[in-house]
Amino acid sequence: MLGKIFSEQFSFSSGDSVVVIGLGRFGGSVAETLMRMGHDVMGIDRDADLVQLWADKLTHAVQADTTNASVLRQLGVAEFSHAIVGIGADLASSLMSLMVLTELGIKDIWVKALTPEHGQIAQRIGAHHVVYPEVDMGERVAHLISGRMMDFIEFDDGFAIAKLRAPVLTHNKTLADAQVRSRFGVTIVGVKRAGEDFQHALPETLVRPGDILVVSGATHKIEEFASSRQR
Repeated sequence: MLGKIFSEQFSFSSGDSVVVIGLGRFGGSVAETLMRMGHDVMGIDRDADLVQLWADKLTHAVQADTTNASVLRQLGVAEFSHAIVGIGADLASSLMSLMVLTELGIKDIWVKALTPEHGQIAQRIGAHHVVYPEVDMGERVAHLISGRMMDFIEFDDGFAIAKLRAPVLTHNKTLADAQVRSRFGVTIVGVKRAGEDFQHALPETLVRPGDILVVSGATHKIEEFASSRQR
């Protein structure tokens, strides 16, 4: 899912080359997903065991010191379109690796951060995007546990996409009649009915009990719409 977020939220084109620094749980998950989506991925880690684990799953897996500019330059990292620093616990290695990527002129650099301070420093050094996976996942799980949503992805600017069961107020109405956008400020992107293909939402689309809606909009507005499902 993380790799899908990177590809869909930002301008990752199919076949783009991506270097992932740090092949732990976060970095490995991102690298694997990006591979499945058609990207060329080089994974780099100091740990020989992790590199061996990923050797047959990535385009390239290399054991190297990512805080050394000469090493990364020799590996051709400067030619990559995107870089993701997945090092979390070792703050010094994360920031030093970021400094090297900045020095190499990578145009799109992502950094995993565990704390706001880590993220702020990373942005000052040159990170274009900072990801807080633990926080983001915690918020997502909270929405799922509440039972209001079946899936939920929130982006950096307070915009979200969610999948939820159709609220009662939309049952047996067309989207035009339900007036979801004017009442709640959210947009229904599509409707999925059991046994039928996903259909893009149109004003004349009829919503039935049990339908699943894909909704986009400001996070707080989606939450309000989801909480109305029993009304």
